[in-house]
Amino acid sequence: MPKTTGPRFVAETLREYGVTHVFFVPQMLLETLTSMEGMGIRRVMTHGEKAAAYMADGYARASGRPGVCMAQHVGGSNLAAGLKDAYLACSPVIALTGGPAPMARYRHAYQELEDFTQFEQTTKFNAHVDHIARLPDMLRTAFREATLGAPGPVHLRIGGHHAESVMTEADLELIVEERFKQVPPLRPAADPAQVIEALRVLDAAERPVIVAGGGVVWSGAQPEVVALAEKLQIPVATSLNAKGAILDTHPLAVGVTGTYSRACANRTVGESDLVFYIGSHTGGQVTTRWQVPRPGKPVMHLDIDAREIGRNYPTKCGLAGDAKTVLKQMLEAAGSGGAAERAPWLDQVRGFVQEWRASVAANVDSDAVPMRPERVCREISRVLPERAVLVCDTGHSGIWSGAMVDFTRPGQRLIRCAGSLGWGFPGALGVKCALPDAPVVCFAGDGGFYYHLAELETAARYGINLVVVVNNNGALNQEIPHFDKSYGGDPDERGREMWGFSKVDFTKVAESLGCAGLRVEKPADMAPALEKALGMKRPVVIDTVTDHRAFSQKTWTGA
Repeated sequence: MPKTTGPRFVAETLREYGVTHVFFVPQMLLETLTSMEGMGIRRVMTHGEKAAAYMADGYARASGRPGVCMAQHVGGSNLAAGLKDAYLACSPVIALTGGPAPMARYRHAYQELEDFTQFEQTTKFNAHVDHIARLPDMLRTAFREATLGAPGPVHLRIGGHHAESVMTEADLELIVEERFKQVPPLRPAADPAQVIEALRVLDAAERPVIVAGGGVVWSGAQPEVVALAEKLQIPVATSLNAKGAILDTHPLAVGVTGTYSRACANRTVGESDLVFYIGSHTGGQVTTRWQVPRPGKPVMHLDIDAREIGRNYPTKCGLAGDAKTVLKQMLEAAGSGGAAERAPWLDQVRGFVQEWRASVAANVDSDAVPMRPERVCREISRVLPERAVLVCDTGHSGIWSGAMVDFTRPGQRLIRCAGSLGWGFPGALGVKCALPDAPVVCFAGDGGFYYHLAELETAARYGINLVVVVNNNGALNQEIPHFDKSYGGDPDERGREMWGFSKVDFTKVAESLGCAGLRVEKPADMAPALEKALGMKRPVVIDTVTDHRAFSQKTWTGA
């Protein structure tokens, strides 16, 4: 075996596993970073550890390959917090941090605080690397754990604040497990008998609906979902994570279901007599806190993680396996599956969609100033090109993006914040790093954008040429109704100091940090501004001035 240093070995391992970007805050594995010269790995220094984790997460979700982030020991807690979204989104992120040196423990070493257990709740595998000899097998384990089954983040803590424990030489063998370079590394098939049973259950349903979850995207099973839906004439709803699995113009598409949803999607799920979940955790958001569908509704579930089948809804039939593989099995074995008898159900579902579109039409077409976010989303829908990725924050940004943006062109998809406000912008930077040739548009409110505003300088420094549409309403406006209610009605906006911001022109902020800025105050100017921004070949912020009292529709629950 060749003799090499630990840091050099880490760099060579990342290269051989196909890593193209590393997101970091110095100082961690400095010789690893310097060894990357000429390796084709871009080293992206961020303004904070959470932003580095978010970028690695966006990179992983866009590419399907593990994203890598690093921080020295003192920044470990920030990195652990930043992995929360990757964990919630089942995203394969590998985090490398330093840790206390053995001789410094319990002696008030500078910046020392035990943080290892903080990673327990935000990773699927959390491990020490205490000796240079363990680097080969532990790095392989990191890639294997990150990608296998339901993917997720992994943390390796290397001894020493900057990983000094591996800054020596050793005979280390670099073995690359090719299959664990991407998600999914394995594509298990379902039991053929269970496939036949699943088709029998679908055939017997008069009003079935498919709910495509994030596992469909990780598996690349979008074409199979659409093909099965067409063959069996079943309407398709999606989670936020799977928006784009079926175009919104498809006659079987009903939109995003759950808390951040279209009423027509929730109504379809609520009125169905069988819900077929594919690659979904059936968590609180996609089920509107387990109200849509109601407990007792017949459910089928396909998931690569058998532990998820039946977790929240007892199933009539469960299928354990890779979504793409199992759906191909179903397509090969399926007949017409009762498709001819489903015309009345499909007519009813199309009525739900038409009613919903009519209910939002006034706001979608509004010429009001300040602008309605629904109109902004209409203009995004009109301009967004093929293969474009829309990245959104949580809260109202997630609601507007999921419910009000229509994907009408091939390859369009949504990558959304899984929980932490502020994820959207740095997450989108990671997406653009993974997909440099794809148009990437981030949709974030000013409240979320403020979290990591400094990363505009990062975008400019590295030429990460995305477009950020800031829904600038000068507020955390999703909170306004709650404070209004607490005041017993608030026509004078007495709660403004608890939800409002100063008036800020984000074009000037963008320009001061090296990016371009465009300001839009009228609906008719939104589409031209977005078209211009997409053609500028530099990071652009579109400061979009909207009504701070524009609230989303109440979620349909059937109650």
